Amino acid sequence: MSKILVVDDQRNMRTTLAMMLRGAGYEVDEAGDGSQGADLGAKGAYDVVLTDLRMGGFDGIGVLRAVKESNANTEVIVMTAYGTIESAVEAMRLGAFDYIQKPFSEQELLVKVERAIQNRKLTGEVQLLASEFKERYRFENIVGRSQAVREVLGRIVKVAPTDATVLITGESGTGKELVAKAIHANSKRADRPFVPVNCAAISETLLESELFGHARGSFTGAISARKGLFEEADGGTFFFDEIAETPLTFQAKLLRAIQENEIRRVGENKPINVDVRIIAATNQELLTAVAEKRFRQDLYYRLNVARFVLPPLRSRREDIPILWEFFLEKYNRKMACRARAADGVVEALTQYDFPGNIRELENMVEQAVALSGGGVISVDDVLPAAVQPKRAPEGGSRLLADVVDCAERQAIEAALRECDGSRERAAEVLGISATTLWRKMTRLTITYPPG
Repeated sequence: MSKILVVDDQRNMRTTLAMMLRGAGYEVDEAGDGSQGADLGAKGAYDVVLTDLRMGGFDGIGVLRAVKESNANTEVIVMTAYGTIESAVEAMRLGAFDYIQKPFSEQELLVKVERAIQNRKLTGEVQLLASEFKERYRFENIVGRSQAVREVLGRIVKVAPTDATVLITGESGTGKELVAKAIHANSKRADRPFVPVNCAAISETLLESELFGHARGSFTGAISARKGLFEEADGGTFFFDEIAETPLTFQAKLLRAIQENEIRRVGENKPINVDVRIIAATNQELLTAVAEKRFRQDLYYRLNVARFVLPPLRSRREDIPILWEFFLEKYNRKMACRARAADGVVEALTQYDFPGNIRELENMVEQAVALSGGGVISVDDVLPAAVQPKRAPEGGSRLLADVVDCAERQAIEAALRECDGSRERAAEVLGISATTLWRKMTRLTITYPPG
């Protein structure tokens, strides 16, 4: 039952209105003046407040303000015997849902009250949906306000309910698996398994067995039959991360599995029907891999049905402060800390190119919170000295090209150290081709080990 407050300093009018509304099935409270109406309206949970505009002392505008300040969702209808457009406009400007001019009929009153109640319910539903949006769409980890992020979220909502195969491309650390999980969470398969596999982390000899399963005795060590991950994902979503790392022989079998919705365990000829949605991701340019005969063209076209291209963090720098706050809150909560950034930290981060993208930023924040002891995080805590912004010398300026070169040098040297000097592995870590890495090392005169 909807609850209504009637505010009027004329007893007869107030009593008549209350009777009309109770007769229509509403629960009604009464206030004999504006001050009492403001107190009740601010404290009570009313769906609608019906208040006279002109009252001695505390008037209807004061009631309207008090109600809206305390309960913004409560709808207010003002009554006026004067009918001046100025008073109605002022009330509407301050948040009144509608106004009604005295004298009015019972039918006119009930129509306006019903509309106000319906609007109150609609507003509540919208707010409920908004509060549940992140939970419902599982977008809580896809953070940003840039146009690129908004476009990705919009495409997820459109593509997720379908069973279309999805291909996600982008540099390492841009959040490809997060997008895959959001697609699964918003699909009709959301209550079924989401099975991710990193193709680069499984050796070629084990990949087929892991994904398709094997029969007993099919190879040395196969002492019993085993289900593959495809069967485990039946009815759900299978996520192939780094799909470009799969060998050509496996790609042919994967193509058949996608086309026929069936697999064969290693060592068996009997087909097994599976119902899985395929989402694949890679940090490589697959058309280049096709041209170089490293990736099957027919598999590429089979995967490239719904395409998501995730931008690197350096191309959406406006999201860096938001991501910083998101990760800072996350790790403060995780480590029971209250760390905060010193002046200039966020500004310095927005000038950094983040070759490791969002993953690198998250690692920076986690380390900074751990080392800060809950205190103030300085630029030294998050950025290597080589890439920190430097004060311009007197009469001079800090060129953007110098900052970029410095950042690239630091990232490349760190990747080479991590990969023991292997350019191929360092290129993979950086999300670029070996040729591009060689060109950058030549331009920046980088050698490894340093000479």
